[in-house]
Amino acid sequence: MARIGIADTTFARYDMAKAAIDEIKKQEAGIAIVRRTVPGVKDLPVAAKKLIEEDECDIVMAFGMPGKEAIDKTCAHEASMGIIHAQLLTNTHVIEVFVHEDEADSPKELIRVAENRAREHAKNTVRLLFSPNDLTRNAGTGRRQGKEDAGPLADSH
Repeated sequence: MARIGIADTTFARYDMAKAAIDEIKKQEAGIAIVRRTVPGVKDLPVAAKKLIEEDECDIVMAFGMPGKEAIDKTCAHEASMGIIHAQLLTNTHVIEVFVHEDEADSPKELIRVAENRAREHAKNTVRLLFSPNDLTRNAGTGRRQGKEDAGPLADSH
């Protein structure tokens, strides 16, 4: 049975992990989900590494919602660097799913972005785990999570 780790934070203002778990359950049977919740985004790299090494997860999703302030951007960057480091140390994908609070002008729109990004990344996580060639077929198509697809610059298919 495949294991997907979910790392999320109490700092986030929306439960993106819940949306992702719901989407994963719709995508594929035979997946165990292990969730670890930590205080903030800079705690996500360790949570992801523990999910891989201690909970034997095959892939991890890391959810964070950095605030609007400059310090929040800095913390998000540091968390991203830590997540990359955890991937390299474990040779395991950690799909970073961050939604910055300044990505939307209203709470309703921010919820829409967070919900969509969580669900779309959950689908990609399952694809990466079970059928990575599906992702290859979409290479260069300008797919976006949380926002409208940008589309390809040219027809490369």
